[in-house]
Amino acid sequence: MSLSITDLKKGVIFELDGTPYKVVDYKQKVMGRGGSIVNVRIKSLVDGRVLDKTFKGNEQFDNADITNITAQYLYSDSSKYFFMNETTFEQFEVNSEIVSDMAGFFKEGSSVQLQLFKGAVISVEMPKNVELKVDYAEDAVKGDTSTSVTKNATLETGKAIKVPAFIKTGDIISVDTATGGYRERVKG
Repeated sequence: MSLSITDLKKGVIFELDGTPYKVVDYKQKVMGRGGSIVNVRIKSLVDGRVLDKTFKGNEQFDNADITNITAQYLYSDSSKYFFMNETTFEQFEVNSEIVSDMAGFFKEGSSVQLQLFKGAVISVEMPKNVELKVDYAEDAVKGDTSTSVTKNATLETGKAIKVPAFIKTGDIISVDTATGGYRERVKG
């Protein structure tokens, strides 16, 4: 199915020059004699680049062939991450550039959302919060137990974050995957 310029509303995903884009912002100007132009801000779903584009009149676009699947993290090597579709058991190899900052939140068996474009993985989405075990936490300074004091901790995935002074080695904590920050200690 093809899309006209007036279909490019905020949130719509379409294909342009072989790349999937998501419309971030949309403004339409109606010109004299029934013509119109559309100014859109679009974000590439492959590399995250944001572009401002102007389209005129009767230009047509294809819907992007995007599929979302739930997958399980299996393991990684030096440059690739491996996931398995939880329904079909098909395995996916994902380059580390696509995973980027989220690598420190993966633990074996955790579920993620993979976004595929024409069968190739273009993005990995983590749940908003993940529960991870603290493998190492610095000792708190005696008498300094206010909640504003933080210290370094290393999670079971190897990721280092700042945690409140009362967190100890062995605690399970909730971490916000968007910010990489400590949320709360999980009751165990």
